[in-house]
Amino acid sequence: MDSTVLRWFPPLRAVWARVGQQARVPITGENAKRTLWGAINPRTGRRVVTATQRGRQEDFMDFLRALRAAYPGRPVLLVLDRASCHTAQKSQKLAARLGVHLLLLPKQRSELNCMDHLWRALKQLVSANRQYPTVQQHVDAAIRWVLGLRAQDALRKAGCLAEGFWLRDLLENFWRPT
Repeated sequence: MDSTVLRWFPPLRAVWARVGQQARVPITGENAKRTLWGAINPRTGRRVVTATQRGRQEDFMDFLRALRAAYPGRPVLLVLDRASCHTAQKSQKLAARLGVHLLLLPKQRSELNCMDHLWRALKQLVSANRQYPTVQQHVDAAIRWVLGLRAQDALRKAGCLAEGFWLRDLLENFWRPT
């Protein structure tokens, strides 16, 4: 599980211009933003994605509820970073009440987070070098892209199919839901 911020201003990665001329990049005067919350099942490739105005604790708690609704009656192990909204006492209590087990990654180890890899591909393919007419259209395009990937493609982009994927042993040997 991870979140990412989509901004109305595009991340500018590359632009063409004639030699000696300044490239023109049309942008609006506002930089609205939205937070995408997402999780990927490293076994099946199923994704759950929501969008919120902000990236606060209450928004994370709403995502926990959405995740629980997506997997009713099934154990959920959520691997996530140590963002303050994840470690906050209210978030921890809600996760416990919902039966969502939280596994916190070590600090500064974003390479272990599958969704972080998926967000990187999203920003390169959907966000970079283009500005949508509205931030909501950007969010809609991003969600369509994430959910529109075939399961195998999502797992590959997220790094879940890599040889030696670190979570595979945990899932197969240690995480035995009752």
